[in-house]
Amino acid sequence: MSNLDLGLSIALGIGLAAATGFRLFLPLLVLSAAAWTGHVNLNESFAWLGTPAAVIMLGTAAVVEIAAFYIPGVDNLLDALATPGAVVAGTIASAAVMTDVPPMVKWTAAIIAGGGVAGLTQSLTAMLRAKSTLFTGGLGNSVVATAELGGASLISILALAAPVAALALLVLFFWLAFRLIRSLSGGARTGEKAQR
Repeated sequence: MSNLDLGLSIALGIGLAAATGFRLFLPLLVLSAAAWTGHVNLNESFAWLGTPAAVIMLGTAAVVEIAAFYIPGVDNLLDALATPGAVVAGTIASAAVMTDVPPMVKWTAAIIAGGGVAGLTQSLTAMLRAKSTLFTGGLGNSVVATAELGGASLISILALAAPVAALALLVLFFWLAFRLIRSLSGGARTGEKAQR
């Protein structure tokens, strides 16, 4: 495997992992469907992801997860549960697409980069939802849920088609999310000072 192929394989894995930070099951469903239709090769130990049974199971889980994030109160509870799940799903998604990669490189990249990026993405979206709940009483959470669904869909598909572009989009998302959280936190502090 050339260095370019290795880099693209890792970029694909990181892109899919980051998408699991938005929604756990949707990126795995996209990966499963792509493997089942022959559009992506999986590491042989993850061949089960490319089976019809996996597509059906992940499809059902994705629909339930998407619907649950539109229920007030349940969305915040799911954020608390999804953070460790995102790290696991991100690690699986990364490792599954790293074919012909030495095991030490594959698992190091999958755990540190894949799981780490998935956990970071999930943490940022959870913070955004918490700020939305605080400032809108939960009324704005459906907007956050829709943005997360769009992010998971876009980054999953983009990771398969153009992994480097998916990583560039992730960098943009992280930058925007950090700025938004910082400005919302600054606004909350300004409001507290004004009340004093």
